Amino acid sequence: MMAVLKHELSGYFHSLTAYIFSAFLLAFVGIGALIYNIQSAVANFEYVLGYVCLGFVVIIPILTMRVIAEERKQKTDQLLYSLPIRTSQIVVGKYFALLAVYLVPLCIIALYPLIFAQFGEVYLPTSYGSLFAFFMMGAAMIAVGTFICSLTENQGVAAGITLPVILFNYYSVTLAEYVSATASGSAIAVIVIAVLLGFIIRYLTKNDNLAYGASIVIILAVLAVYFADSSKLEGLLPDIMKKLSLFERFYTFVNGVFDLTAIIYYITVIVFFLFLSVQSLEKRRYN
Repeated sequence: MMAVLKHELSGYFHSLTAYIFSAFLLAFVGIGALIYNIQSAVANFEYVLGYVCLGFVVIIPILTMRVIAEERKQKTDQLLYSLPIRTSQIVVGKYFALLAVYLVPLCIIALYPLIFAQFGEVYLPTSYGSLFAFFMMGAAMIAVGTFICSLTENQGVAAGITLPVILFNYYSVTLAEYVSATASGSAIAVIVIAVLLGFIIRYLTKNDNLAYGASIVIILAVLAVYFADSSKLEGLLPDIMKKLSLFERFYTFVNGVFDLTAIIYYITVIVFFLFLSVQSLEKRRYN
């Protein structure tokens, strides 16, 4: 794993990827600090982080678009498969390299609260708690981007898919107000999700029984609940969209509350999508 990590870090810092990512993130935070802190004469650094969250829509695809897709395009992934390491070590090594690149600008940003504290009252626990949550949220999105990148060998396609996925997650809470909250609407939405999940499982595992079985179980469970007591499905879809939002959980930290459940959720997302990335590579390895 360390060999993969060192190789990836060398690649990022000998190309423009790490520098472009850092420049974008520092630019977003700098503009946010200018608007919220300097012009408004406010020392609440956590509000800056809340303001620049939308920047993840741009910078995460930039960072993750080549992590696996480039290996598949140049056929160097075959070399990785020949190494005496597990697929999980390859994915984790690449992921840790992305986190290292992500941490570089965050180390610079971590100095901002101390600078602002020289000119106003800054509540450092809230500022650094928000910065930690900012790191965890970014780490979760990097895991999502890594999985999407593992599905294709085209960097442009990987970035093109990652961008709308993150954008949808950003606006999911707002969109939840416009989706159907009826029991029938929620049931239909969950059934559609179950079908899509079946396709994803089949693509990753080539196991028809597992894919169809998972979809059928979910669909039957939804239909059973719907006909038994449809009121339990009312408002389910909007609630799911709100609960799955990575950004909404981050705003809790901005408001001064350290939410441990949000940290657990971010870790769960990271583990889940890294697991899917491993399965995606395993599928290609055995093919």
